[in-house]
Amino acid sequence: MKIFENVLIELPLEPENVLGIIRVLWIDAQGIDVVTIELNQPNALPVWQKCSELETALATGKARVLEVDPFAASCRKEDTIAENHRRRRDEAWEVIAPIVESREQVFNPSERGVLIKKAIERTGRDKVTIYKYLRRYWQGGQKPNALLPRFDLCGGAGKERQQLGSKLGRPSKQAKLKGKPKGINVDRQMRQIITRSARVFHEKQGRTLKDAYQQMLQEYFSPTYSDADGVKIPILLGEEECPSFRQFCYWYYKERDLAQALRSREGERRVNLLYREVLGDSTHMAPYPGALWQIDSTIADIYLVSSLDRSRVIGRPVLYLIVDVFSRLIVGFSVSLEGPSWLGAALALLNATTDKVKFCASYDISITAEQWPCQHLCKSLLTDRGSEYLSANATHMVKALGVELIHTPAYRPDWKAVVERLFRLINDEVIHWEPGAVYKPRERGDKDYRFDAIYTLDEFRQIIIRLILYYNNHHWLSEYPMNRAMISDGVEPLPCELWEWGIHNYGRPRFETPEIVRLNLLPTAEASITRRGIAIGGLRYTCELAMREQWFVLAGVKGSWREPIAYDPRNLDTIYLRRQGGRQLETCHLLPASKTYLGCNWYEVVDHFCEVDFARNDAKPSQQQAKAALNAYISQVKASADRQTASAQDGQTKHSRVKEIRRNRKAEREYEQDLNAWNQTQNNLVEEANGQVIPIPTVAQPSTDDDSYVPPHRPIDKLRKSLMRKLNNDPQ
Repeated sequence: MKIFENVLIELPLEPENVLGIIRVLWIDAQGIDVVTIELNQPNALPVWQKCSELETALATGKARVLEVDPFAASCRKEDTIAENHRRRRDEAWEVIAPIVESREQVFNPSERGVLIKKAIERTGRDKVTIYKYLRRYWQGGQKPNALLPRFDLCGGAGKERQQLGSKLGRPSKQAKLKGKPKGINVDRQMRQIITRSARVFHEKQGRTLKDAYQQMLQEYFSPTYSDADGVKIPILLGEEECPSFRQFCYWYYKERDLAQALRSREGERRVNLLYREVLGDSTHMAPYPGALWQIDSTIADIYLVSSLDRSRVIGRPVLYLIVDVFSRLIVGFSVSLEGPSWLGAALALLNATTDKVKFCASYDISITAEQWPCQHLCKSLLTDRGSEYLSANATHMVKALGVELIHTPAYRPDWKAVVERLFRLINDEVIHWEPGAVYKPRERGDKDYRFDAIYTLDEFRQIIIRLILYYNNHHWLSEYPMNRAMISDGVEPLPCELWEWGIHNYGRPRFETPEIVRLNLLPTAEASITRRGIAIGGLRYTCELAMREQWFVLAGVKGSWREPIAYDPRNLDTIYLRRQGGRQLETCHLLPASKTYLGCNWYEVVDHFCEVDFARNDAKPSQQQAKAALNAYISQVKASADRQTASAQDGQTKHSRVKEIRRNRKAEREYEQDLNAWNQTQNNLVEEANGQVIPIPTVAQPSTDDDSYVPPHRPIDKLRKSLMRKLNNDPQ
């Protein structure tokens, strides 16, 4: 191996054969002789050696070339060097410049002595100083900056001072001006007291350092007590016998274990969440699009109103987001009124597998497939340890759809940093600026933001869709770790571009038909098959299968029965019958009787029927009061009728009372006709109106004066007469 000037070589040095470092200062033109100097020897001088010896040591492995120069710190820009340091360097360079410019002569001891003698005469510096400059120049790489002062090596940094009895450090101003005692030195025993006090009072109990210092004085520097009203009050030692607060802070900060102190003070969970080092990135966990998604939920910071009655506030919705880790693309979302539950997560997963062009069209938003390109399933889904992801529904999804669930540790939302960051983005970009938003804790006297609510669930979903489209296509991911292939292909760090690039280079994610996804993700229930339709939750549906197989007629004959269904709570216009053991879905549509709820979601329908129940319950007292009045009037009429009937039937038998029912009925009918005759009423109306009445001709219209007129028989009269005979027990 060839040797060059200024190179550093590590090799065993004689006589102790200990490893040392030498620097090559000069090599003769023939490459025979070489001059070196040892770096770790404070009084080292140039030494002549044979070049072949060093080359052999390097070739055999006894020596090696060092790549790190310990004097590299001297290679600094001129404007970064302090002015007084530059002055010292230039003064030293003026002393040794004529000496080092002689090149190989300075390495000859006899000639070097002559050159140094001339430098002494020229500069007035002594021999020791000149050798110090030369040694620093040679060991530092034979450049002027090697002569810069090394004040950083002065003072014994990090070394403990020896305590010989007197107080270390300069006296305080009070000690100088007022003659107060200087205080005490902090020895090993005192450091233990300080460390123990800080750990107990500051780290574990959460006190401030000032309070912890006070507790230390009371605990360890109060040898006596005074008695005041039966209370033992500690008597503290004087300032000259106690460590100062500054000493307390100095030794605490010097000897503390910062990570352990934070764990003691804040707890393991908060340290992991807020203070731990962040050296990695989520992207390395997802090598391609669809490899890993993150899902999480939050209660949106906005109040909404009901779509059935905008005067009613329905609270804050729950927002679920699913993000692809590789591209940061938002692949799915859901907005519902359910608390964090499997239902909300399932709706978000269902949305992730939905054709986004059709989905957005259902909200009157027109997009292209490239603006929201995801309708796939992921390989793995990263979730927290919420109950919805540990339930049987989640286990079923794993088995049915082949999606692996990865659970983060408890209380570690930082493991889902990608999706957590998006919630903050949504709040900052949109929600906090909308009516009904909750953007700060409300204080007494502040305006109630609930009164500002104006958006329904569907309108809020439209806002979220617009925000997702903006984010996926225009949000610049400034901290995204682009790899070389992305940079080479000119990919911009936009979620949609990263998704398309990943699919082009790594292949497409897995696809499942919407029917299979619905079958395994939508919530299920049981509907009743009745004469009036397929009934669930107060709504009624029909389907082609039910009409073809005459379910509703069958329910009228044999009674109702129940069938399993699946439903999308976001829109109840359709539900799905689960047929063949849940392997097939039959779509059912709302009947006209339930068209009032067309376009409504599950929560609005449930809320409406709850309001109806409340109104019914509110009306119940007045209804009961009215029923009581009705019963009272009926009782009064009944009592009067009982009295009059009992008086009229005195002396009559039961047989005599029912014997002449037919004759009695005829007489009662004639009495009613005379009492409420139509002609009498008609004449009265004519007289009041003073008008002329033109009678409408009718078939066989009788004279009103002919009492003997009998109307013609109708076919129904025969049936009526037969029934009357049976009622009157008349065989004729």
